[in-house]
Amino acid sequence: MGMKDQFNDKAQELKEKAQKAAGSAKDESSERASEARKPGQEPHEKTTEEAMQEAQDRFDQDYDA
Repeated sequence: MGMKDQFNDKAQELKEKAQKAAGSAKDESSERASEARKPGQEPHEKTTEEAMQEAQDRFDQDYDA
């Protein structure tokens, strides 16, 4: 086996390893995203609702004192 063959084999091995790692990272991120979402509600809506509630709470605290 020549040096060229060794380099080609190593390059192929690294390419397959990188593709496998990228695929598992993509699967993991998709899984996290689906767990974070509530049924029928987009992540942006959830964030907006929480922000509005926090602002209302701060407003109420300021005027209750």
